[in-house]
Amino acid sequence: MSEQTVSRPAGASRAGSATPARSGRAGRSPGTVVKWVLLAALLVFLLVFPLYFDEFWLRTGFAVFGAAIGAIGLNLLVGTTGQLSLAHAFFLAVGAVSYTYISGESGGLGTRASLDGLGLPPIVGMVVGVLLAGLAGLVFSPIAARLRGIYLGVASLGLVFIGVHVINTWTPVTGGFNGRAAPEFSLFGFTFGNSDPQLWVLGVPFREAERLWYLGLVLALAAYVFARNLLRSRPGRALQTLRDSEVAASVMGVNVQAYKARVFLVSSMYAGLSGVLYALSIGSIAPESFTLVVSIQYLAMIVLGGLGSVGGAALGALFVTALPLLFQQYADVLPLVSAPGQGGISAGFAARFLYGAAIILIVLFEPAGLAGIAQRLTQRFRRGRAPARGGVAAPPPEQPGSAPTPSDRPAQGSDTR
Repeated sequence: MSEQTVSRPAGASRAGSATPARSGRAGRSPGTVVKWVLLAALLVFLLVFPLYFDEFWLRTGFAVFGAAIGAIGLNLLVGTTGQLSLAHAFFLAVGAVSYTYISGESGGLGTRASLDGLGLPPIVGMVVGVLLAGLAGLVFSPIAARLRGIYLGVASLGLVFIGVHVINTWTPVTGGFNGRAAPEFSLFGFTFGNSDPQLWVLGVPFREAERLWYLGLVLALAAYVFARNLLRSRPGRALQTLRDSEVAASVMGVNVQAYKARVFLVSSMYAGLSGVLYALSIGSIAPESFTLVVSIQYLAMIVLGGLGSVGGAALGALFVTALPLLFQQYADVLPLVSAPGQGGISAGFAARFLYGAAIILIVLFEPAGLAGIAQRLTQRFRRGRAPARGGVAAPPPEQPGSAPTPSDRPAQGSDTR
């Protein structure tokens, strides 16, 4: 009996069959290197930023860092898990009020002479504020576990009205309608205000704005890294499955109510930390700082940045937070924008018009938000690069109507950029 042979196409071999895997890794490595180089350059830029920019930019950056933390927390709840919440302003208020009460001093001048305060170290006030905000989210989570969609949004809306009422009426703690000053932050004897100790770096005096910049940078980076690692972990994949289908998640063994409670806890803790940084940024707390408008602004951040994207939430916070401040700073040179009391469109309203129009454009043309635009540019850059080694031919061009195949398949559910 003659030996049977199996013919292969010309040029095919076992070694050749392994070539695509090697070429895939080689094709991804330049893009990965570029990505890490850009991240390193961004980190260096943020570290040296206070050496070259004035106080306005530093305080704007600190406000952006605080808003980015809150936006990342809300994105974990809305973008990753699919639970609509309008109560983010309430959890910000819990963190801010807890910090000012626990670390503030009793008494004051004039109408604020009856203020209460525990006078504990500011780091204690920050930690307790974050924990109390998380506890508030955990208490609300049983209601959230029974509702979804617009019903959950309306139920969470009630927390905002309750919070504003409490801030207005609980005068010994919150200062009432006039609010109360937030104590300066200090850590192990090192103050983040303008006072002692004096600090100079490369001939640049590091006062309150410079010190708060680095505080916000460290906390924002920690919040970003934690959220990315959470979404890449097993609980993160369970949360993404919850967003796609609660029934499917339950069939796969995911405890739906338990995971909903946990994500509300984490999101509320993020909001509590954001509230503490907001109090430090403004220097005081007041009822109008935690209204429904604030919750809507945070929703705008995550929609603009991209639902489910950690990096997108930070980009959305940058856009929504910095834009009104920039308009206010340069109102005299911008068309149709005027300073308060001079007629025309105020800086705050002009900024709202702009990012409102941006939301409409994003929803219509790029639902993945700013993060989706960044990913698309990155994929074009990778496809445009010639093969670096091995003489491997480039993949054939995509046929009209065919779906593009990404080089790195994302995890099920939302992206974790």
